[in-house]
Amino acid sequence: MDFTSFLSYCLAGISVGSIYALIAIGYTMVYGILRLINFAHGDVFMMSAYFMIFAMGVMPWYLSMIVVIIATIVLGVLIEKAAYKPLRTAPRMSIMISAIGVSYFLQNFATYLFSALPKAYPSIPVLNKTIKFGEVSTSLVTFITPILTIIAVFILMFIIKKTKVGMAMRAVSKDFETAQLMGIKINDVISITFVIGCFLAALGSILYFTPRPSVYPLVGSLPGLKCFIAAVFGGIGSIPGAVVGGFLIGLSETFIKAAGYSEFSDVFTFIILVIVLMFRPTGLFGEKMSEKV
Repeated sequence: MDFTSFLSYCLAGISVGSIYALIAIGYTMVYGILRLINFAHGDVFMMSAYFMIFAMGVMPWYLSMIVVIIATIVLGVLIEKAAYKPLRTAPRMSIMISAIGVSYFLQNFATYLFSALPKAYPSIPVLNKTIKFGEVSTSLVTFITPILTIIAVFILMFIIKKTKVGMAMRAVSKDFETAQLMGIKINDVISITFVIGCFLAALGSILYFTPRPSVYPLVGSLPGLKCFIAAVFGGIGSIPGAVVGGFLIGLSETFIKAAGYSEFSDVFTFIILVIVLMFRPTGLFGEKMSEKV
């Protein structure tokens, strides 16, 4: 592998890893607040792609992006209100089963509405434009994806560390019941968490599918699982951990494919999950949770 190829693979791996990071943040934020693995998050990512297909059919790409982001946020908030809010005081297992049910519902609903046949994802000329750095050529979307991810993470960290909403989110993540007793509006905090997670999922969907040819109802399952693994690897509940986990998984699977072992790239991701759970269950940046008796 020459140096030019190495740089190309690095760019591709960082770009894919950035998208995994964006989606993994959604998993880790919901877990941090609700102690819930939102298994439907990958399917929200898939529905966002379908929103773009139909939006681009009636309006220009820049308006379509705004519509897609809003529609994805509305979908995520509706899921939280319909499937998770009624189970707020239920056992954690009940909420997890509800999340799995929502995931299957979205997959089957998409199959019913759009059929199981792949639909072509619309081309966004600006993002597909080819740019060159010396001998390395890449698309604009591959180049700007890590930049957008880093900007989004810095803004998110600022919100969490410096704003009242962020303080409320941190309080709820530390002690749900005490935060409620102190007057924090739990339902509002949870809704804001889903708004942020779905915004990042919509952004990740646009960046992920732009260089890819098609969308189908099960297309969110594998990326969703990889992003969940990224969140676990970094330490679920930790936003920096989700970002690091996303980048590492994106780079590792890209170089495995470059080495000619494409069929093992997904397997390697799940091997990472097993190893992390065996030797460091809390992940790289995760904190040990003490259970109250």
